[in-house]
Amino acid sequence: MEINAAKGTRTYQVWPGNNVTLSSYQRGLFLTSVSILISTWIFTIYIANDLQNTNPTLVITICLILTIVIIVNLILVTSIDPGITPRSTQQSSIEDTDSSNGSRRKKVTINGVQLKLKFCRIYRIFRPPRSCHCTICDNCVEKFDHHCPWIGQCIALRNYRFYLAFLITALMFFIYIFAFSCWRIHQRVLESGTGLFGMLRNCPETLALTLFSFAAIWFLGGLAIFHSYLTAINQTAYENFRNSYEGSPNPYDKGIIGNITEVLFAPLPPSRVDFRAEAMTRWNVEDEMPPLG
Repeated sequence: MEINAAKGTRTYQVWPGNNVTLSSYQRGLFLTSVSILISTWIFTIYIANDLQNTNPTLVITICLILTIVIIVNLILVTSIDPGITPRSTQQSSIEDTDSSNGSRRKKVTINGVQLKLKFCRIYRIFRPPRSCHCTICDNCVEKFDHHCPWIGQCIALRNYRFYLAFLITALMFFIYIFAFSCWRIHQRVLESGTGLFGMLRNCPETLALTLFSFAAIWFLGGLAIFHSYLTAINQTAYENFRNSYEGSPNPYDKGIIGNITEVLFAPLPPSRVDFRAEAMTRWNVEDEMPPLG
């Protein structure tokens, strides 16, 4: 089947994948954004202005700055191409190198360690090292870490550092509002002498935000610790889950300092697919599908 692309049509408009850059507005991303904005709204209206012995303006300003930083990082994570590889539109002529299980594989050596490259039947290419075909996005992505349902995007080579920044700033944000929410609950208890049920009746929004923040801290804290560990050893979540380097050294390990520098500060490689470029006149969808039989 062929899709005709009118003149002026952009690549992202006809790209077969499901997470086309700049147009991935999904339910998880919506819920994440709304939860952050509602938390900010409740904190600034019902808690920060009601705190004693504090400067409400300063407390609210810090909260708003954290919110803006979180939203900026969230936009960067979702809008940047995570590392999508180009699709082949020609039938591969490479013969199977390991057909014992019906799959195509070939081997490469990186820093003295031999790795297997798997043939992708959808893309019709041997996937680059550390890449994986995301079944949700239907794209092969370089240095694939995982697909985040709360963001609606693959986390991989080109947006991983922004994902880390999002995790850390979101964790700081919820710790911040949790601490002041607990302080306000303590003040209310001393003022009124009521217990938990009294708080639930008199200021349910404060109690709800405190409980939500507490859950978010545990969730984000666990993710932040796990990904900090992965960054230190230069390993992706996908590689860690599959024990990719069990019995062999990690060929990408450069030591803690080198690993952190590579993941967080190395220049980002350019996108391998120009989604804003004008699309070809005709897009052959059959070329993107695995051969039948």
